[in-house]
Amino acid sequence: MSKDLAPPTKLLWMDLEFTDFDYPNACVLEVSVEVTDFNFVTLGNYEARIKNNPEKLVQRFKVNSWWQDFVHNRDDFINNNDSGKPVKQVEKELLAFVDQHFGSEPAILAGNSIHSDRGVIKAHWPLLDLKLHYRMLDVTSLKILMQGKYGVEYDKKNTHRAYDDIQASIAELQYYLDWFSDSGKNPS
Repeated sequence: MSKDLAPPTKLLWMDLEFTDFDYPNACVLEVSVEVTDFNFVTLGNYEARIKNNPEKLVQRFKVNSWWQDFVHNRDDFINNNDSGKPVKQVEKELLAFVDQHFGSEPAILAGNSIHSDRGVIKAHWPLLDLKLHYRMLDVTSLKILMQGKYGVEYDKKNTHRAYDDIQASIAELQYYLDWFSDSGKNPS
């Protein structure tokens, strides 16, 4: 069986906070990563805040007005920018983390709206992008199905902090899986 066809044993949950959706020009603010098995048991985690050019950081925040709703977070990222690591150092650390936890197994990226995170990864961490499998587990896809087909809503808190958002994504997926189990429904 080829490694593409072998079932994955782990998920690489990732959340990135970044300034805006112009991925090549956006500032990456922080990253959180958690490796779990399919019972959502944590096998490892990594977090980092990224240091940015202060002028560019302020300018990029202005590009995306939705950050105005998260003034505290935005100000925290601006005021504590010096505590971050260089973006390329974070990529090296993420590469080592993925190697440590996945070895030759493909790393399946998981999270909410991870297409955006993948865009940032491609733009800022191209070597990491090469380590990730082309398949992804996007909880948002299941959210759309649950809302549209079953009328099921999950009240997810959006903190726009990477670690908290991963925990919320895992909890949301577990909620949907429990719903199917409890209702005896088959998601077909």
